[in-house]
Order: sequence, then C-alpha cells, then structure tokens
Amino acid sequence: MGKTIAEKIISEHTGADVHPDDIVVARVDLAMVQDGTGPLAVDEFVEMGFDCLKTPNSILFIDHASPSPRKELSNAQKQLRDFSKRTGATLSDIGEGISHQILIERYAKPGDLIVGADSHTCTSGALGAFATGMGSTDIALAFGLGKVWLKVPPSVKFILKGNMQDGVFAKDVILHIIGLIGADGANYKVMEFEGEIIERMSQEERFTITNMAIEAGAKTGIIAPDEKTRIFLKKHGREMDYREIKSDPGAAYEKVFQLDLSNLEPTIAFPHSVDNSKSIKEAEGIKIDQVFIGTCTNGRLEDLKIAASILKGKEKHPSIRLIVIPASKDIYLKALEEGIIKTFVESGATVLAPGCGPCVGVHQGVLADGERVISTQNRNFKGRMGNPQAEIFLASPATAAASALTGKITDPREFLK
Repeated sequence: MGKTIAEKIISEHTGADVHPDDIVVARVDLAMVQDGTGPLAVDEFVEMGFDCLKTPNSILFIDHASPSPRKELSNAQKQLRDFSKRTGATLSDIGEGISHQILIERYAKPGDLIVGADSHTCTSGALGAFATGMGSTDIALAFGLGKVWLKVPPSVKFILKGNMQDGVFAKDVILHIIGLIGADGANYKVMEFEGEIIERMSQEERFTITNMAIEAGAKTGIIAPDEKTRIFLKKHGREMDYREIKSDPGAAYEKVFQLDLSNLEPTIAFPHSVDNSKSIKEAEGIKIDQVFIGTCTNGRLEDLKIAASILKGKEKHPSIRLIVIPASKDIYLKALEEGIIKTFVESGATVLAPGCGPCVGVHQGVLADGERVISTQNRNFKGRMGNPQAEIFLASPATAAASALTGKITDPREFLK
C-alpha cells in the first residue's frame, strides 16, 4: 500500500515502515522554542542532565514579547540568550521576526521533521515538512537526544476545487474549512491539502492554510512541494533545499473532503471560537474599535500588499486604531522598499517591529473592556489578546483593511472592484 507524505517523512526519520497509530521514536531535523515556552524547556534540559545539543538545528526565538514590556519577561529572555551562548543554540532575537516566518524563510525544507514548543509550528508544512507543536519537555528531549517519540497520525485529505471569487483569499478558505469540520474535526490527524485551488495559490497563501491546521485540532497541515515551493526557496537563497515529496496514488486516508469553493465569500470567525465562522453578509456592519494586520498567519509581504492596496490614498476611520506588524525583518525591509510601510503610516496605522505583538496579549494593542477587534491572527479565544472582556473577529488582510476604513466589519470586495 502507498504512503502519505506524513508517513513517508516519519518512515525516513525512523528507518522503519510506519503506519497510522504506530508509536515511534523519530530523528528530528529542527527543534525550536520561543520566549514563552523556552525557559521551561531550558530548565528541563538542565534538570535531565543534558549538556550538549543533538538536534542539527536547535533554535531559540524571542518573538512573543519583543521587545520585552516588563522585567519578568526580560529575565526569561536573558535565560534564553545565556543558554544560546553556553550551548551554541541559534538565537533569533528581538526584531528578527516571528518564529514560524523565520523557519520558512531560513530553515524548514521539504521532507524535514520539525518540532516546536509552539502550536503553529505546523506553518512549515506548506513546504512539505512534517512540522508539529509539542510541549516544552518534549522539545528539551529533542534538544538533548536529537529525537522525539510520537504516534503516527492518520491523514485526512482536502481536495479544493473551483475558481475563487475576487476578494476571497486563503484566510477565508481555512476559516471556512475549520467552520465546516469543527475545532476538533481533525484531532491528532494530518490535514493534507491539494487540488486546483492549492495549485493556483502562491506559496505565501499556502502558509496561511497550514498555519491554521492546529485550529481544527490537527497534528499538522501539509502540502506537497512543487515549482512554487522551489521558487520560494530560491528567493531565500535555498534552492538546494528543494526536493519532491508527495503522497503515493494508493495512499490510505481516514477521510477525503472534496470542496468546491467557487461560491465562497469572505469569511469571518466570530468570538470566541475559530470554528464559529460565518459569511461576510452575517458580519457586515458590526462596529469595531481596533484592526490588527500581521502575525504568523497573515503578516507576509503579500498580505501587506493586499491591505495596502485597499488603504492607499485613504485614511483609517477616526474611531478605530490600526496596528500593522510585518512578520519578519526581511518582510519589513521589502515593505519599506516598495513603499508599503509609507502607505500604512499615511493611512493612520501604527507600524510596529516584527514580532507577535497583540496576537498573544502580552503587550502592544491590548483591548479595553467591551471593545472589538478584527484581526488577521489565527485565534480568537476569550482573553487571547489580553482581555477576556473583549471580542476578537478573525478575517483576511483584505477584510481587515476594508474594515479599517469604515470602522465596522466591511466586505473587501467593495474596495477591490
């Protein structure tokens, strides 16, 4: 019987022929932590008696509270900097950008097995890697042993067909899918995406799809690498990292969804669950107080371009705050060169340094009681952005930008004609 991409990668990293539900110990290519999860991993690494790193790439990211807003977080970040100096672990410090964006720009490649102490590690799956989030203790073991244990997950295939309407983007697609199957609809499964819509998507859009696989409970999301993947890697000086890896024709899937998205409209996730997704028609007119464009989901250059095309020559609505954060330093520099940052500033936006920012509610952009935000991030749980008395609506960069102009949730197609 043929194998899925995930089964092939795990088989390569165990030296055995694996099948769903097998418990395996697999070799790790890359392990990472961030400033929220890293200190615990470092403590566990020391407590377990390790003194050197065994994973080929061991990376510490300071991106969640970047730069630190208080001394407790500063001390945690110092712990990571000291650990990097002591062990030789790679450090990505403040201003470099969000871990998941840096991984796809510099490190992740097709066929890799990647583990991270952050649930959105699955973003790298759009490069054809098996990339998954784990607990800090698991990552400490990966650092110390170069291996992790896991249960081989079954795969669910999503075949996306049709021609999407103008004004509908990858974020709308994944919000629709999560709304369709539910927040636990892919629990401990691999969500594998293919079909003509995926083929037409840019590599940047594909990252948005796999980034949010965890919001359906998935172990990871994955897309077979193709020519667009190779071009993306080449742009980042890594063409030699490209390889072809895809599922066999006879591979077994737990379930196959065939979705025609020709009639899909811009989609919004209402508070307080990502699977509470509704059509833009059900959301139009809801007053908002803040707009946030950025994060590991939609802070890439293509996302910023889309938002800037709507905002160019216009000013944000006077009743809202508009925050924009590029996902990495590389994106920030390109956005500066292309005049995108200038467009945002002229529209009344506050542009912050690359990092997670308001998404995690640690600092920057915390909402007041009763306020509403429309955001391009991946989660809208109660309190996610720092205040459980606020409401978070999730949307594409286009919908967020259009809403910034009107002060209420707005169909972006009005501004993309």
